[in-house]
Amino acid sequence: MQRHKLILVALASLLAAACGGSSYPSAHAPVSEGARNASASPVAAESSAPGAPMAADQDVAESAPSAAGGAFRSAGADRGAMKRSEPSPDERPGLGTTFGETRESHVSTAPFFREDPDSPLAVASLFYNDARGARAMARRSGFVERGTGAVSVLNGALSVRLLDASGRPLRGLEGAGRTYAIGEAGQRYIIEIRNHTRNRVEAVATVDGLDVIDGRAGSFSKRGYIVAPFATVDIDGFRRSEDTVAAFRFGSVRGSYAARKGNDRNVGVVGIAFFEEQNSRFPWTGEEIDRRHSADPFPGRFSTPPPNRF
Repeated sequence: MQRHKLILVALASLLAAACGGSSYPSAHAPVSEGARNASASPVAAESSAPGAPMAADQDVAESAPSAAGGAFRSAGADRGAMKRSEPSPDERPGLGTTFGETRESHVSTAPFFREDPDSPLAVASLFYNDARGARAMARRSGFVERGTGAVSVLNGALSVRLLDASGRPLRGLEGAGRTYAIGEAGQRYIIEIRNHTRNRVEAVATVDGLDVIDGRAGSFSKRGYIVAPFATVDIDGFRRSEDTVAAFRFGSVRGSYAARKGNDRNVGVVGIAFFEEQNSRFPWTGEEIDRRHSADPFPGRFSTPPPNRF
């Protein structure tokens, strides 16, 4: 599986535009090769907003300016502070995602036109929490089992999972058809999206109900990242500019980015809406899936009359 650059659909200033045609002048920008993407070819960026995606390298900078106030703090100090703080009785338990340190992620644009601008091909939801919270959520169904922590989409055509800062998958639980990833306060995580098909797809991503590109309420009308055929891309923060993101770090619900923006209702879930490209002939259409579900394992179970010899 080749790990490609992220391809982002549009800058924040263009996100409110409708999907589809191009009315903006083109603007080309070079895309540098990241250490994790050495085998990926550079993407010639072309702005064709509202349908324009952007490609983002996953080069990483460990220098960490605080998202609030701009003071520099080490990741270790942040983790220690989170672990020392105990929630008050009226505070929501479990994990949320904070607006973490600044990390490099360079962006350029490339065109992408959706087959259906308003309806995604599929939507994946991946819940996360600390170990105690994940077990409590999974047990609500009455049955819990250990899982891979990955969400399979369209019979395995696409998949989503969370990785730690070293690229290792987070542990997971399964219950009531839901997948729960287990994290720890202060831990940095990455959203990994894999495309196992021969077609490009657009992935609109949210964390705690917030779009990862503009930090506002998630919506199908927003633009996202393009995942190339048979490729894997990583999203490792809320976008701050064309060159940087704010790292995803687990923290308290009260300290989460969503809570600080005034609404922690949707804390604890990562969402990915997948859109197919215009004229892509994506193999796992609703018609094809229904056809497979209705397949008859014993089509010859009834006797047929012998052929007429005369």
